[in-house]
Amino acid sequence: MESVVRLIPLLFTLLGFTLSLPALADNTLNLTPAQQAELERFAPGVELTPELADKLRAIAFDQSRSLDDRITAMQKVAGFSQGEPLKRRICIWDIAGRAGPIFKAAQDQRARLLRYGVDLDIQPYTSESVVAEDLKAGICDAALMTGMRGRLFNKYTGTIDSIGGLPSDEHMRILLQVLANPKSADKMVQGEYVILGVAPGGAAYVFVNDKSINTLANAAGKRVAVLDYDPTQAEMVAQVGATPVASDIVSAPNKFNNGVVDVLACPLVAYEVLELYKGMEPDGGIINYPLAQITMQLIGRKDKFPNEVAQLVREEFFNSYHLIKERLDQEAEKVPDHWWIEIPDSDQREYEIMMQEARLQLREKGYYHPDMLTLQRKIRCKLNPAHSECSNPVE
Repeated sequence: MESVVRLIPLLFTLLGFTLSLPALADNTLNLTPAQQAELERFAPGVELTPELADKLRAIAFDQSRSLDDRITAMQKVAGFSQGEPLKRRICIWDIAGRAGPIFKAAQDQRARLLRYGVDLDIQPYTSESVVAEDLKAGICDAALMTGMRGRLFNKYTGTIDSIGGLPSDEHMRILLQVLANPKSADKMVQGEYVILGVAPGGAAYVFVNDKSINTLANAAGKRVAVLDYDPTQAEMVAQVGATPVASDIVSAPNKFNNGVVDVLACPLVAYEVLELYKGMEPDGGIINYPLAQITMQLIGRKDKFPNEVAQLVREEFFNSYHLIKERLDQEAEKVPDHWWIEIPDSDQREYEIMMQEARLQLREKGYYHPDMLTLQRKIRCKLNPAHSECSNPVE
């Protein structure tokens, strides 16, 4: 969670500029009465014609201009003059709630954004399931949550966290660069929702309370924490003979620390924050093989955050990648070397096969988006063209 702290000020400052633009609708410009009333109230005298919308889109997606130039040009073309402050409710999932670092960083931006004509109501949530439901209900205009939960709103970006899809940080960096490109803009919208940004959360590793649990065979009979809203995780755990224990993202670490479960998949950033060393003491460890790359995603309602504005925010997310990566690396360095459990190359190959089979099964069930799996495979082959999957692709 702390990995996005340094991004929040940049993000909300950017929103302060971009939300000063009249709201763009889809290509047909079918504004609802409520949208039309809000446009008139916030940007009086601005008529959103198809020609104006086309000009604004062209500027928003023109990466040859700097970010500030694009925002200024959009305001100039629209003939914008600020009316009443624009109100938006942003819901932040932070395990620590109102006292958490992400919520505090977001709250600090409210006074600054008022100068740009944006009145943000920033609400903290300790329950990720509740923040997702409030986004669906329209209580939140945008919400920050994990990519796994975000799959409910956009299956394409929700597949980024696929098991084994991105073996390293470099794979993730290339993927996020592709997603920040305007050519990917259409895939950032699904139904009523738009992806405002994707931030890396670091690789997830398997934490165990016994070093002997270092192979799939040795996991048989063990208790494994799985997300209660994701039935496919329980299926996969059951396939290797282990016992799935339904948990939410907050209770799972507690169950591991208290010995209720033997195995927990978690990013390294959680090691110190959630005191996972308690669950590993004295004979446990971390299997030195990344299971997946975790993301944090900011998801907005499309009627509140048009895709042209979202494009600028997505680019700013990617421009801040190095800041987040530095933070993730700092947290990973806090893990003492003695916890790492090395596994033989033969076992790593077995894991690769198992994870590919799982991705294919989940693709066929409609859980993973085939286009994202294909993009991930292309990135894997770009970095390792000699791999067998590159000459005989199945994803």
